[in-house]
Amino acid sequence: MAVARSMRRTSPISLVLAAVLAFGFIIFVLSPSSSSVSASASATSSQQRQDDAAEHPLSPPTKPFLKDQRLRSDGLRAAPPVVHYNLNNLTSSNNALANRERILILTPLARFYPEYWENLMQLSYPHELISLGFIAPKTKDGNAAVSALERAIQATQTGPVDNRFASISILRQDFEPPLHSQDEKVRHQLSSQKERRESMSRARNSLLFTTIGPSTSWVLWLDGDIVETPASLIQDLTSHDQPVIVPNCYQRYYDTKAKKWDVRPYDYNSWIDSDQAQNLGAQIGPDEILLEGYAELPTYRTLMAYLANLNSLDPRRMIELDGVGGTALMVKADVHRDGAMFPAFPFYHLVETEGFAKMAKRLGYTVAGLPDYFVYHYNE
Repeated sequence: MAVARSMRRTSPISLVLAAVLAFGFIIFVLSPSSSSVSASASATSSQQRQDDAAEHPLSPPTKPFLKDQRLRSDGLRAAPPVVHYNLNNLTSSNNALANRERILILTPLARFYPEYWENLMQLSYPHELISLGFIAPKTKDGNAAVSALERAIQATQTGPVDNRFASISILRQDFEPPLHSQDEKVRHQLSSQKERRESMSRARNSLLFTTIGPSTSWVLWLDGDIVETPASLIQDLTSHDQPVIVPNCYQRYYDTKAKKWDVRPYDYNSWIDSDQAQNLGAQIGPDEILLEGYAELPTYRTLMAYLANLNSLDPRRMIELDGVGGTALMVKADVHRDGAMFPAFPFYHLVETEGFAKMAKRLGYTVAGLPDYFVYHYNE
């Protein structure tokens, strides 16, 4: 006679299998999905940024600022408090990444190149430690550049959290630029240089003193037409622990004779001074300036642009300079805080970045260059 199903003896193997299945089901239910893990990581990163944000509007732009919506009893927003900052604990070291030192990247912007922004995005230094500052002229080209910049900022700052920068400031020049054309041939004419570079100095100083914050450790001046740098640019430059340091600025171009792509020097403003230049300076009027790259002004300075050892590159090779260009210029924030700025007037017959180098050296700082370390300028 058949035995009823309810009266059959349960096998031990069946009991073990049932227990394993039940345990697996519990693990499946309780473990987070990959999407939730990703969301959790994003939330953590976002929370870290909020925890590290400035508490009041006197702190930006070094850190992101979360606007306080609280109002006073009379309905008005309270004035920010008086704040004291202790800069003694602020470091600018040869290990900026490990010390989480904040970088302020400043760019005078006459035109917007998408390649500039793409290169900026690929910098491997944590973006939450980078603040950006821009200044553009109130011209047709300047308006177009700001519009394109704002679109790029919108896409980045609403995109993945790790790509977002700590803060971004956009300034507009409150003075008329001396040149209304930004064509390369026009802006590099010798007759245009004194007014052009004095105007650039005013723009750089306005941008610097408006944006440098109490937590800024380094200031990287990066021109808007620098479209290619190593991703580790910030780590590489800060690792030398120099008050002022500049890489070599080259340009990629197509050699029609050799029918191949090649490179050539672009920035001639990084140099070692010469006796001839000193003598020439002694002969000209106090309001005259010396410039590089022009046959009319034979200074015979040693130009870093021609010191690159292209056959055996050593990116760590460093030399001392007397003048610097501003295409990619890394400066310890304390150098600027001590008063080194970009003279908009002849300073020992120098203006703008070269005048800045002279001013930094007069303050006792060394100025260094990397002949075999390259950044690349846009080729118009």
